[in-house]
Amino acid sequence: MDLTVNPPGRIAISMDADGVAQVRLIRSDKMNALDPDMFAALIDAARVLHDLKGLRCVVLSGEGRSFCAGLDMGSMANTARHDRAPLTDRAYGAANLPQQVALQWRKLPVPVIAAVHGVCFGGGLQIASGADFRVVAPDARMAVMELKWGLVPDMAGYALWRGTVRDDVLRELTYTNREFSGAEAHTLGFATVVDPNPHARANAIAADIANRNPHAQRAAKRLFNAYLYASEAEILMAESVEQQAIIGTKNQIEAVMSQMEKRKGVFVDG
Repeated sequence: MDLTVNPPGRIAISMDADGVAQVRLIRSDKMNALDPDMFAALIDAARVLHDLKGLRCVVLSGEGRSFCAGLDMGSMANTARHDRAPLTDRAYGAANLPQQVALQWRKLPVPVIAAVHGVCFGGGLQIASGADFRVVAPDARMAVMELKWGLVPDMAGYALWRGTVRDDVLRELTYTNREFSGAEAHTLGFATVVDPNPHARANAIAADIANRNPHAQRAAKRLFNAYLYASEAEILMAESVEQQAIIGTKNQIEAVMSQMEKRKGVFVDG
């Protein structure tokens, strides 16, 4: 099933019968660099996915030679400063539009996997960092690129890297713009899995995720989104609340039966 995203020509979305959605950046002639239309299409993509019935997992990737080369500096330079909303405007809860483009993958109710190959610089790295985890090609080229252009990372990078990238490592990479490989990214904390075919590996993981109780998957994601910032007492209560809502339900019983019978689970929404 193909889904419509506006404006066209930047993002393509499809979902298979198992509920795995493919979100692909398709501005391949520009290495999927971020221009205003790409920002708008990414926002619309998350809107389309958020309440999509049957959705179980999302794989986020880029077509062509790269995942995303970061900001299209030429396009952004041609957008008059007075035509842009102030970055201090909060249009998406606590976030502005560029921040939402990266943060929204954490806000989706299902797990999101980024499959990264080729170049993944600047804003592209921050978008990939918004996924629950990243499968990265060993020869991928990655960098915290913003200071090269006299800017700072501002697409939620600091919030997303907290807890995954060591503070002093992040400072060195931010101050110097040093490029690092996908293999090194695993050591640094930017990559979760390194694989020469990241898209195939991400899809294999997504298929496994899709064969799990979707209510438990969504509950686990809510807990992950809260636990880094909550007190111990808040975490303990949140665990209990989520488990109380799941245990003994039709999907939870089906999860047990499908494992015992060594078959694919048959789960329902709602």
